[in-house]
Amino acid sequence: MTSLTNDEVSRYARHLILPEVGVEGQEKLKQSSVLCIGAGGLGAPLTMYLAAAGVGRIGIVDFDIVDESNLQRQIIHGTSTIGMSKLESAKQRLLDINPHIQIECHNVRLDASNAIQLFEQYDVVADGTDNFPTRYLVNDACVLTGTPNVYGSIFRFEGQISVFNYKGGPCYRCLYSEPPPPGLVPSCAEGGVLGVLPGVVGTLQATEVIKVLLNLGNIASGKLLIFDALNLKFRELKLRKDPNCVLCSENATQKGLIDYQEFCGIPQQKEQESPSVDEISVSILKQLMDSKEDFELLDVREQHEYDICHIDGSTLVPLGSLNPSQFESDKRYVIHCKSGMRSAKAVQALNDAGFDNVQNVTGGILAWAKEIDNSMPQY
Repeated sequence: MTSLTNDEVSRYARHLILPEVGVEGQEKLKQSSVLCIGAGGLGAPLTMYLAAAGVGRIGIVDFDIVDESNLQRQIIHGTSTIGMSKLESAKQRLLDINPHIQIECHNVRLDASNAIQLFEQYDVVADGTDNFPTRYLVNDACVLTGTPNVYGSIFRFEGQISVFNYKGGPCYRCLYSEPPPPGLVPSCAEGGVLGVLPGVVGTLQATEVIKVLLNLGNIASGKLLIFDALNLKFRELKLRKDPNCVLCSENATQKGLIDYQEFCGIPQQKEQESPSVDEISVSILKQLMDSKEDFELLDVREQHEYDICHIDGSTLVPLGSLNPSQFESDKRYVIHCKSGMRSAKAVQALNDAGFDNVQNVTGGILAWAKEIDNSMPQY
């Protein structure tokens, strides 16, 4: 007799009639556990399909709250859950999909102090992160705990999928031994992402998770699948285990977790992105504008950002086309961007060119929308 209840037999009927899954496979899924890192773009379809498939215990690591800008791609959340923790929002949706499973919420920032202990509790880890420090942390903790790592990443119109650390196969460090230079790869918040792309990639991740749990088919270990949504193309790159990998090779030199912020150059990045420049708040900027002070307000975002929203009277000069020779040395310039990072770089560039009367608007146009003009859309 099967350990599945009558309700579960009915629910999973389409699995049970697959010879490759059957009752034995479904019971195995019921006894399995998966830890999903993130309840965002990738974590949404990933966890929803794992829940629907009947994976018995699903853990989710996240510490964020649902924001309206998430809803374009994070389909596990909805308008009614804006402002709610993503964990609680996800749990409600997943248990609505399948009340026969267990959802474990880990409301923590994943780091070197908790990763090993968390990963040891699960059969598979599915990486839905969007930053390099956490990506390397997930990889290293998976190698050190012997846990398969089902990897996915997205940016603009492209997605990547692989399975790392599976039965002696390569790990993420075999593909990328070092992170890219700080600031070289923009985040999705900066570069954008097609809303349906994480649906494709997250669903492929869920497929690989189920295959790993059931030891079914051709697992995406030793390969990197690249999906180009804009041109509807899939490419497959062969990966090999690096015999000199610092973590997973016989000659491994790294025996534990490290400081991943430092490894990825984040301290240096922050130092570079937030140079010591003269700054003013949006309230001071509003006072300057109301009093008709003599200055020029520069917006160093891109044209498509300017089209979404802009401050009346500002002049668009995208950071990439900023040329100090175009400006007047005796004029006052106040510069803003989306959040204050790019404009700080612009101010520093003008300072370096000998301009003294230049100021950065802290918080950028997002701060302006929140504190000065509540009718302005935020993106």
